[in-house]
Amino acid sequence: MRIPILLAALASSLLAADNSFLLKNVTVHTVSGPDVANASLLVLDGKIAEIGVKIASNAKVKIIDAKGLHAYPGMIDAGTLVGISEVSSVRETSDYGEIGDFNPQLRSAVAVNPESDHIPVTRANGITSVLVLPGTPSSGGRGSAGGYIQGQASLMHLDGWTWEQMRIQPGAAMLLRLPSFAGGGAFNPATMSRRPAAFAEARRNYEEQMRSIRAFFEDARRYRAAKLAKDPGLRADVRFEAMLPVLDAKLPVMIPVTRQRDVRLAIEFAEKEKLRLILVGLRDPGNQLKAIADKKVPVILGSPFAPPLDDDDAYDQPYTLAARLNEAGVRFAFATFGAQFARNLPYQAGQSVNFGLPKDVAMRSVTLTAAEILGAASLIGSIDVGKLADIIVTDGDPLEIRTQVKMAFIEGRQVELESKHTRLYKKYINRP
Repeated sequence: MRIPILLAALASSLLAADNSFLLKNVTVHTVSGPDVANASLLVLDGKIAEIGVKIASNAKVKIIDAKGLHAYPGMIDAGTLVGISEVSSVRETSDYGEIGDFNPQLRSAVAVNPESDHIPVTRANGITSVLVLPGTPSSGGRGSAGGYIQGQASLMHLDGWTWEQMRIQPGAAMLLRLPSFAGGGAFNPATMSRRPAAFAEARRNYEEQMRSIRAFFEDARRYRAAKLAKDPGLRADVRFEAMLPVLDAKLPVMIPVTRQRDVRLAIEFAEKEKLRLILVGLRDPGNQLKAIADKKVPVILGSPFAPPLDDDDAYDQPYTLAARLNEAGVRFAFATFGAQFARNLPYQAGQSVNFGLPKDVAMRSVTLTAAEILGAASLIGSIDVGKLADIIVTDGDPLEIRTQVKMAFIEGRQVELESKHTRLYKKYINRP
């Protein structure tokens, strides 16, 4: 019996050594509080154990001298397809957009491919966690792939042999796409296009689709009532079971929006159904900015590197959106909503700094605020004692393009920064 015990002890010690270390002579940017210059950072068993100028530890851990470098919490992409989409133009490599209008039981975590080439590329630029969406966050209802309720977005680490090892929160939010009021009209096979719908027709289409959504929510409530009453004739339904935390406001609902009309309709629907709302992909809040702030609805923004929605909009409208939300008191995070450009997440926040967003707010938007919006602030998002040791070590501000990520740790494990990009760079830089 002694051999298994010894093997278990050896395995435990090896595991501890793999995710424990002491980072010395580093400037620690906690995000949740003041910076600590020339500090030491102790990580034990994958969690942050101590931060201070002088740390004396009896633990036998690896010591890393990071003189002249900076430690930041790993960044969080609050909406992406990393891990479930490899080549967007090749449908067979993208595992999202299931058949059916209502799929609340689906979780994107189970579709994540740990061997995706996008994972090391994204991780190498300081992103250690991502919210993997079950579909594309565009509005449009039934006309868009995936139907109305597309499933549950999963918060994942960008390291692990399996999706089970990568998961932080398998069900972090429910993705719900409300129909677009400006729906298309009848399809013309001669021109292979859809004519614009008249207002009356668009309204009928919208109301018909909304009735379908409301009916599903009502059916889910009847199921919940029957379950609470312990109805012996109740048959289990995986779709309605997945809706229970949504109806109890324990699981937030992400609703994609673009303009002020979308915002108003999303807020009205959420209030009527008593849902915890997160607005996703907002481009132009218009006169709804005050309503978003007053109702304390968080927002997940996409890339500011996009042209304005309308020809007569100011050229810098996408760049100043984050600053305007911040001035109004709205909590927000950034997301890339894709896979191939997920590595550019820090530059979305950095560009907003150039157009009025305070630098500390920008850094928080891709770390702690993102974690707060997704309900994971007790685990990740800042360098605080007790949290998971998701840490990046850089030679400067990670929101700056010139800054290089020198080291990255996920749950205390140092992860490789090499990727297909770096391998190809080395290959061709040495080309004879």
